[in-house]
Amino acid sequence: MRFDIVTLFPGIFPGYLQQSILSKAIERGIVSVHLHDLRDWTHDKHRSVDDRPYGGGPGMVIRVEPVVECVEEIQARGDEPGRLILLSPQGKRLDQRLVSDLATASRLVLICGRYEGFDQRVIDILQPEEISIGDYVLNGGEVAAMVIIDSVLRLIPGVLGDERSSQEDSFSQQHGMLECAQYTRPRVYRGREVPPILLTGDHERIARWRQEDSYRRTRAKRRDLLPDPERPPEDDSTT
Repeated sequence: MRFDIVTLFPGIFPGYLQQSILSKAIERGIVSVHLHDLRDWTHDKHRSVDDRPYGGGPGMVIRVEPVVECVEEIQARGDEPGRLILLSPQGKRLDQRLVSDLATASRLVLICGRYEGFDQRVIDILQPEEISIGDYVLNGGEVAAMVIIDSVLRLIPGVLGDERSSQEDSFSQQHGMLECAQYTRPRVYRGREVPPILLTGDHERIARWRQEDSYRRTRAKRRDLLPDPERPPEDDSTT
């Protein structure tokens, strides 16, 4: 998969791109990330990308010309245009279902905003898909772009060492519940012991326990995820 990031601050990304799973996916050629400095598409010697809003008001607004011309140029690169996403607090809320949908694309173009946002004509002309990572406001879209990359990355075949990791994540399971509790060594720490069932080697009973624990945790922490909080999902651990 190819990610194109349109940003005023490309210097935010190098550290992120050189770490952990993403770095390995880039090294192996599974993923590529391309940074595009929006100032490279400005038309004045000061490389201005923003201006005061018409009608008055606080802050500055990102101008339409550099954004539209940047996106049109980078969309012409590569084998095919990317799925165009504008990071915005007014966008559709990101959830695991949307992440799964994004992961089916071969290329994502992520536009990161700043200041008071974009001239409305950016949206009118480019018709991007607007996505929000939550009901709060960030200083810019760069962190939100990293969230999308991180969440989508886990679903790309070959990125994770064990594909079951993403399938068993919270929100990704068949019933959309939270992930069950996980344990590793030592067996006992400060009087707290690993649940004995996890040490039995009985995979069928362990699978059933994990499903039940997933339900308990979801009911305690996120009842809104359950269609019927009073009725556990049917046990299908042996199917």
